[in-house]
Amino acid sequence: MSQIFLSYNREDQAVAKFFAEGFTRAGMSVWWDTALRSGEAYDEVTEAALRGAKAVVVLWSPRSVVSRWVRAEATLADRSKTLVPAMIEACERPIMFELTQTAELSHWRGDDTDRAWQAFVGDVRQFVEADRAEGSPLPQPTLLSPRAPPPPVQPTPQQRGKHGDAPSLAVLPFTNRSGSSEDDVFAVGMVEDIIDALSQGVNLKVITSSATARYRSGALPDLHAMAHDLGVRYVMEGNVRRAGDLLRVTAQLIEAESGAILWTQKFERPLSELADLQEDLVLEVAAHLHTQVTRIEMARVLKKPTDLTAWECVTRASAAYRNITGETLVQALAEAQKAVEIAPDYGTAHAMLADASATAYMWLQPDSAEDIKRIREIIDTALMLEADNAIVLAHVSEAYNYIGRPDEALALAERACQISPSCGLAHYSAGVAAILLDRVAESEVHFETELRVAPGSHLLFASYIWRGSGQLRLKAWDQALDFYAAGWRLNPLNPSICIGQVIALTFLGQHDEARERTFKLRELDPATPLETWQRCMRRWFVNCHHEAEMTEILTHCWEQSAVSV
Repeated sequence: MSQIFLSYNREDQAVAKFFAEGFTRAGMSVWWDTALRSGEAYDEVTEAALRGAKAVVVLWSPRSVVSRWVRAEATLADRSKTLVPAMIEACERPIMFELTQTAELSHWRGDDTDRAWQAFVGDVRQFVEADRAEGSPLPQPTLLSPRAPPPPVQPTPQQRGKHGDAPSLAVLPFTNRSGSSEDDVFAVGMVEDIIDALSQGVNLKVITSSATARYRSGALPDLHAMAHDLGVRYVMEGNVRRAGDLLRVTAQLIEAESGAILWTQKFERPLSELADLQEDLVLEVAAHLHTQVTRIEMARVLKKPTDLTAWECVTRASAAYRNITGETLVQALAEAQKAVEIAPDYGTAHAMLADASATAYMWLQPDSAEDIKRIREIIDTALMLEADNAIVLAHVSEAYNYIGRPDEALALAERACQISPSCGLAHYSAGVAAILLDRVAESEVHFETELRVAPGSHLLFASYIWRGSGQLRLKAWDQALDFYAAGWRLNPLNPSICIGQVIALTFLGQHDEARERTFKLRELDPATPLETWQRCMRRWFVNCHHEAEMTEILTHCWEQSAVSV
C-alpha cells in the first residue's frame, strides 16, 4: 500500500505530476490515479488506496474545489486525520476546509531546494512516519475528551483582555432628500429607532446618537478620521425621500477604514400606512444590517491567520455552522476550545464550546451518559460566568437541545428572547426545542420570528431543515418538501436535507425521486455509515410516534442504493 494518496483534479494532472515525482525523490511511495478518474463511481481500488494511505495530499485549485471527488477524498482524509492540503492555484477553499492549515505552493514546479516545498515534505513525512499498527483502523477525530475538562485556569497577563470586542458601528444622521420639513423629524427619529433596535442585538456594539450628532449636517465626513474618533469599524448612513405615494429609505454599510461600501438596500412603505408600519420598517432595516455585519465579520476572521481574540475564535466556530457536517463540527469544536484557552473567564466561549460539543454529540457520537455529563459541566461554567447574556443563553439552549433536554433548552431560549428580542439564535433554538417536544405550531412562531429579525442568517438553512422535520411529524409530506427545498436553495451541500426528502418522497409514492435523493446523500457524505444516520433519526424525531417507520424507510432506500454507490 502506498504511503501517500494524491488527490487532484484531472485538469491539474501536470502539476500533480511534479508532486508525485517530488515525493518519490524524497523516498516516499505515492498513489496517484490517472486512469480511474473519469467521473464514474467511486472505484474500490481508489477507495482502498485512500483509506490505506498515511497521508492524503489534496491539491486545491479552482477546478478541484468544485470537484465532488476531490471534496469527498478530502472529507474522508480530514475525518481520518490524514489530510495534508496544498494550494496550487489561488482559489477559495470549501468552507469546511478554511480552518485547515494549507501549504502555499502555487509557485512550485519541481524544485527540491525550494524552502516551502521542503517544509511541506517535512509535514507529509510526519504523517508517513507516524506509528500505526499494520491493519489498525485509521484514527477518528476525538470530539469529546476522554476525561472531564480541566477546571478553568486563571488567565495569564497575556490572556487578560483577549476576550475581544464585537464589531462597533456608528449610525450617521440620515439625510432628508424629500425637501419636506416634516420628513426631517422622521429621518432623525428613524436613526434613533434603528440604534435602539440594533442595541438589542448581541454581536454588535452601536455608538449612541449623541456621539454622531455633530455629523448631522454637511457632506459625509472623512470616514477614516471619524472612525478613529469614534472607535468604530463600520458606519451606516442613509437617506429618506418621497417617491410618489411611497416613502423610500436607502441605507448602506461602509467600512470605515477603506471607505468601501459593503452593503446597500432600499426599503419602502406606503405613506398612507407609514404610521402603522414605521416600527416594522425600522426592524427590517436593523435586522438586515445586523445580519450583514455578522456575515462580514465571519468572513474577516476566517481570513485572519494569527493573533485571534476569544471573540474572533467564537465567530470562527459559528462560521463553521454554515454547513453542518462531521468536518465542520470538528472545526467548530476546535475554535471554541481555542476561545476558552485564550479567555478562560469568558462565558460566551464556554457557551460556544457547549454548543459545539453537543452538536457533535448529536450528529456523531454514540449514546453516552458520561459525555452528556461533561457537556453539562461546560454549560454550568458558561452560566456561572454570564447567566444574563442572551447569546450565552442561546448557545447553552442549543446544547441542551442536542443532548436530549429540549424542556430545559426552551426555558433558556425564551429567557434569551426576553433579554434580546432580536437575537435570531435564541428564536432558532426555541424553535428546535419546540420541535423536539412535538409542539410544531409553537415552533413555527419562533422560526418565523427568526426569519424576521435575522434575515440572511447563515443558520436559516438549518431552520428550514427543522421546519421540514416538523412537517414530517405532522405527516404533511408536501409541506415538508417545500421547507427542505428552501433549505436546499440556501445550502445544497447539507446531507440531512436529503434524508428528509427521501422520507417525504417515499410516503408520496415518488420512489424514483427518493432513490435519487439517497444517491445524493451518499455522494455528499460518503464517509458516514447508515448506523450514524439511524441514530440521528432517533434523536431528531424523539417524541414522534412514527419515527421507527421513517427510519425503516431510510434504511430500505439506503440498502437499495448500496449496489450503485
